Amino acid sequence: MINLVIIGPKGKMGKLITKFASENEKINIVGGIAPKGRDYIGEDIGLACNIGKNVGAIIYDDLNDIIQKCDVIVDYTSPEISMEVLKTAVKYNKSVVCGTTGFSKEEFDIIKDYSNHIPILYAANTSRLVNLMYKILDMVTKSIGDEADIEIIEMHDRFKKDAPSGTSKEMGSVIAKALKKDFSDLAEYGRRGIGERREDSVGYHSIRSGDISSSHTVMFGLMGERFEITHHAYNWDCFAKGACKCITYLYQKEAGLYSVEDIL
Repeated sequence: MINLVIIGPKGKMGKLITKFASENEKINIVGGIAPKGRDYIGEDIGLACNIGKNVGAIIYDDLNDIIQKCDVIVDYTSPEISMEVLKTAVKYNKSVVCGTTGFSKEEFDIIKDYSNHIPILYAANTSRLVNLMYKILDMVTKSIGDEADIEIIEMHDRFKKDAPSGTSKEMGSVIAKALKKDFSDLAEYGRRGIGERREDSVGYHSIRSGDISSSHTVMFGLMGERFEITHHAYNWDCFAKGACKCITYLYQKEAGLYSVEDIL
């Protein structure tokens, strides 16, 4: 059994990971970690997350109180919290599945350094279909990327804090790699003013509205025709189920930086 600690179990992803991890015969939840002062500290994680059953593990407000009992930590919170979680995981030599997005370049450089000491699986998107979409994007970009105008349109709920999404950035990185170019040179975030489209660019457009769960479209525009590749998530279940696959994959791996592509 893989002993698991869930960071932010009352969050949108935390609740779903708690649900699906509790149903996975390979995973044993040993605790959750919530911010200090919350009224559900000390409660059973299953009750606190409203999954309809006791899990037999409580919610703590300090990772140090439970970390020695776990094998893997899963974290879908915020960059500030995640950096502290990763720092603590290195101290105790624990594996981390991190689905947090919005890291700065400097923060991600630190994550890469941490991965020299512990196994880290970083995944901005744990949907199997999204990761298959990355493979399709690579193929299409190698075929027509040099002659196409490439645009990425992503939609999320009104509560998502980072824009563009981490998933759309990963898509841009796939495209840049296929074009053998630097992602930072290609990306153009939104447009205003007067002037033609910049050559050799990938346009980003972020929509935040209502309770849209997740939607990403990559458009390859040619003269007289266009090709669109789209993924829609109707709810967050696919991401939580994917996170559980990441947890079971990372168990007992050697130190290194892993991705969902490694699982596929």
